[in-house]
Amino acid sequence: MSDKTDWFRSAGYGMFIHWGAYSAGGRGEWVMNRERITKEQYIENFVSKFTAEDYDPAQWAAFAKKCGFGYVVLTTRHHDGFALWDSEINEFNAAKTGPCRDLIKPYVEALRAEGIKVGFYYSPASWTHPDYPGAYFRDWPGENDWADARARQRFIAYYRTELRELLTNYGKIDYLWFDGCIPENIGGNETLKMVRSWQPDIIVNNRLGEPFDIKTCEQTVNPAAEGQLWEACMTLNDSWGYTPGDKNWKTPYQVIALLLKCAAKGGNLLINVGPDPKGNIPAESMDILEEVGKWLEKNREAVTSDTRSPFSWSATVDFVCVRGSRIYLPLKFETDSVCWSELANNVLKVTQLDTGKELPFEKNGERLVVNGIEPQGIWTILAVDVEGTPEPATPQTTFWIPN
Repeated sequence: MSDKTDWFRSAGYGMFIHWGAYSAGGRGEWVMNRERITKEQYIENFVSKFTAEDYDPAQWAAFAKKCGFGYVVLTTRHHDGFALWDSEINEFNAAKTGPCRDLIKPYVEALRAEGIKVGFYYSPASWTHPDYPGAYFRDWPGENDWADARARQRFIAYYRTELRELLTNYGKIDYLWFDGCIPENIGGNETLKMVRSWQPDIIVNNRLGEPFDIKTCEQTVNPAAEGQLWEACMTLNDSWGYTPGDKNWKTPYQVIALLLKCAAKGGNLLINVGPDPKGNIPAESMDILEEVGKWLEKNREAVTSDTRSPFSWSATVDFVCVRGSRIYLPLKFETDSVCWSELANNVLKVTQLDTGKELPFEKNGERLVVNGIEPQGIWTILAVDVEGTPEPATPQTTFWIPN
């Protein structure tokens, strides 16, 4: 792996922010397409109400730092085509209507001030561009859906110009998160060469072309092949954009479980918030993420593992993480004693991570029994130092339940 990706793995945890004119509708970021709303109606009913009057990127950045996020990714422009920066090529932007100011510059400056890596989400698709085919398609448009070859070339030139604006006007950008899919044959590979000429140290995900740095999976934890950096992006409820009616919130326990599950397989978790049209992150999101942040203050070491775990599941221990010769055992339940029967190595020491207390243990053959655990809250982590490279006593090569 190249040096430019080192920060990504060490961060382990990022905050996704879906925010745009669609936030004013309170029905998610696909509302324009799903409800077949015209651009004129969208301006009247959504853009005009996207005021950003409470937008305080310094507060966002401070919140991200407090919660333990190493990077933040903001939707600079979603499929609706409404840009959050003062674009010269796209008049449909936040500096000319709605908030009537550039929303990207203060975001970048606020993250830099807190030492947090800066990420841009960007969708090459644009339902409101005259050359883009199929604003209301129920499937993504295909190569043959372009009006003609000239329309396709104009659109490619257009979205590349938008990217050039984003990547040359705001200093160093660390992560470019492309969305997709878009019409086939959109020139993504060549576009990525341009991106890297503007930002040599930037990392990009896999949704536009090759070569990419990060494999992305959405609303699932699907690890990439060994040696490939990857990231699972997930919502806190069931929605990306602001949807106040969606009350299906994940608990802090569930978010930490996702974080551990990703870390155990060498991946990152990118968890989403959807601010309201004024720029306020929902209180429910803040409460959940602050609890996760408190847990990370004492347990972060466990989710920055640098090795894919070779260990199987256990009755009390789940999402085992490995870093060098140290193994992290996350306890699913509150207990003062645990038996873990997966380890081939000799054990040197066992420590409760959140208290720093060394715990008494016995290792008889494959059975490691640890006593004296004092649960401080959810997902107590035991750090187990062993001789040599951690190895399972009995490797698992298949799953119990057949397809």
